[in-house]
Amino acid sequence: MECRAAVVSYLSWALIVGGVAYLYVVSQRSRTHALYGRYTPAQGRRCPARLAWFIQEVPAFLLPLLLLLLAEEELTEPERSGRRTGRTLLLCTFMLHYFHRSFIFSFLTRGQPVPLNIVCLAAVFCSLNGFLQGHHLLHCAVFEHTWVTHARMAAGLLLFVVGMTINIHSDHILRRLRRPGEMVYRIPHGGMFEFVSGANYLGEIVEWSGYAVAVWSLPTFAFAFFTSCSIGSRACCHHRDYLQRFEDYPRCRKAVIPFIL
Repeated sequence: MECRAAVVSYLSWALIVGGVAYLYVVSQRSRTHALYGRYTPAQGRRCPARLAWFIQEVPAFLLPLLLLLLAEEELTEPERSGRRTGRTLLLCTFMLHYFHRSFIFSFLTRGQPVPLNIVCLAAVFCSLNGFLQGHHLLHCAVFEHTWVTHARMAAGLLLFVVGMTINIHSDHILRRLRRPGEMVYRIPHGGMFEFVSGANYLGEIVEWSGYAVAVWSLPTFAFAFFTSCSIGSRACCHHRDYLQRFEDYPRCRKAVIPFIL
């Protein structure tokens, strides 16, 4: 158990340090961002967008699923049924996001081909994070029998649902801006895009913040923090790009946090 807890702690702090380091690099170089999407370089090996998103996202669904199946015998003890319910519900909440990203979003996307190195790095991250979240919930987290009825869990899951709804709706708006085969950029309108340039990123940040509140643990807060740092800074890059690309871009919009940032 101590070894398991140590692994969880090390991986969690690695996420936190990684998030801080990413913010530091971005603050030093205002144009630093992951080179995919509209920032994809003209040269280098690239993977078709649909295949790329599937490859890089699916480990975060499959690894927790595997851990859940392997732990089935341990979690079905009658005296631990209450704890099993909480663990399974929370892990399935995490997996729901990545099921959508792997099997729905990836086959609907109309994005540009993704550099192969970005795909590999994203797949490694999703593998490590999928293992971290699943391992922590199934083998390290300790919940009371009445924990599933706590207000904090309800509030966190509500935030998660709201965030996922914003994320999916925003992706739908972005897809409708392009006809099949097009690689043009247009100003998005509707939903949270009326308030921020990175509405899809805002939705994902709200999702994982809600997940962190529901679970209330170091690994989930570390993941939410890293996500906010990485895609939050990307939303700021998108905001600058929109302002430079379109003279009529709405100046009242913020980058990722309505009315603030």
